[in-house]
Amino acid sequence: MMRVEDLEASVDWYTSHLDYVEEGRMEADTFTNVFLAPEDRHEAGAVLELTYNHDGRSYDMGDAWGHIAVRVDDVHEAYAELMDGGVADYRDPESCGGEYAFVTDPDGHEIEIVERDHGARWSLDHTMLRVEDAEAAIGWYARKLDYELHRRVELDSFALYFMAPRDAPEEAMSVELTYNYDGSTYDMGDAWGHLAVRTEDLNDAWEALMLRNAADYRDPESCNQRYAFTRTNDGHEVEVVRR
Repeated sequence: MMRVEDLEASVDWYTSHLDYVEEGRMEADTFTNVFLAPEDRHEAGAVLELTYNHDGRSYDMGDAWGHIAVRVDDVHEAYAELMDGGVADYRDPESCGGEYAFVTDPDGHEIEIVERDHGARWSLDHTMLRVEDAEAAIGWYARKLDYELHRRVELDSFALYFMAPRDAPEEAMSVELTYNYDGSTYDMGDAWGHLAVRTEDLNDAWEALMLRNAADYRDPESCNQRYAFTRTNDGHEVEVVRR
């Protein structure tokens, strides 16, 4: 979930440039949520939630959240297509070693473009967030959510750890944990909202999280038995939704 300042401009950007379709919309008294994804997304594929608050507030991006990443067959071709469509030039493939690229949406959220041989075009490949203790963060996702580490990249100044649900199909979205070796600390900001994970039984899932010493942030009862929220060891919010 990402917060936006002009809902229809954001919806138009994702539907025009990434060919997303609106899968659902929830109108409340003080906010609106819109759910977007490629029309042919895999049943295990992730959905992007845009939240618009009706009070006209603006947001601080912070740096604890990094970006979302979307899949394409050819990063050079995809980037050229976005440029031809009027998207602002941000980080082209050449500046990224020819392996990936970045653009930004109307609110400044960064979107990485990565080459994959699976999943629908423009489907969500991963969400990157920054962590202050790699071992603790990996352990949190492994113990609390039963995620497993399926890919790691360790470089001179930082490391990337990709976590996903155990036995998830490759079309599912991963969580990319970025750990910088310089001991950086991060500001959460409020332009980013949360990740959401699926469960068949909300109360059973919450009971398991409490048994595993997850943060009791917003329990199912406080959310009308529709969802719940916990927080990672770095403070990123994680929503638990019944699906």
